[in-house]
Amino acid sequence: MKKGILLLVVFVSVFFSSCEKDDICDANTATTPRLVLTFYDINNPSVVKTVTKLKVIGEGMTEGIVFSPTATGDLKYVTSGSTISIPLKVDQDVTTYNLVFNSGNTNPALVFTDKIQINYTRTNVFVSRACGYKTIFKLQATNPIVHSAVPATTDKWMQYISVEKSNIENENETHLKIFF
Repeated sequence: MKKGILLLVVFVSVFFSSCEKDDICDANTATTPRLVLTFYDINNPSVVKTVTKLKVIGEGMTEGIVFSPTATGDLKYVTSGSTISIPLKVDQDVTTYNLVFNSGNTNPALVFTDKIQINYTRTNVFVSRACGYKTIFKLQATNPIVHSAVPATTDKWMQYISVEKSNIENENETHLKIFF
């Protein structure tokens, strides 16, 4: 009888000791945030403005950020709206993008490209064993954004860029306001 109880206790102990929590990262867990840009009317700075046919291309890349994964051809790289979110590099302290306004227009005189360079520092934060680490960013105090037209001899379509939040810890708030 004692052997049976002892065997049952050993079996139950081994059975429960082999169980472990699933290592699945919940889809609702906060991950590395993207930079949130909101566009405003330069003539009425309190009014949010829709930017049309915007294509965002990372430096050294030939294709843009995919905004519409179900679209085909160049349309998947183009968006229209008042707010966009773009990723920052997690292995460098600078990310550079070309923002092409009115991309795809057949009249090249109506297509405008501005370059923005985002300067920041990075901190890796442990989320969980299942999710690993996420990176949070802090825009540099001096020269967080360097803005120019492409080519440099043309006028900029973005007139002014305002840093609203230096700490980029989530995507629930606007980090940069762009006036055009």
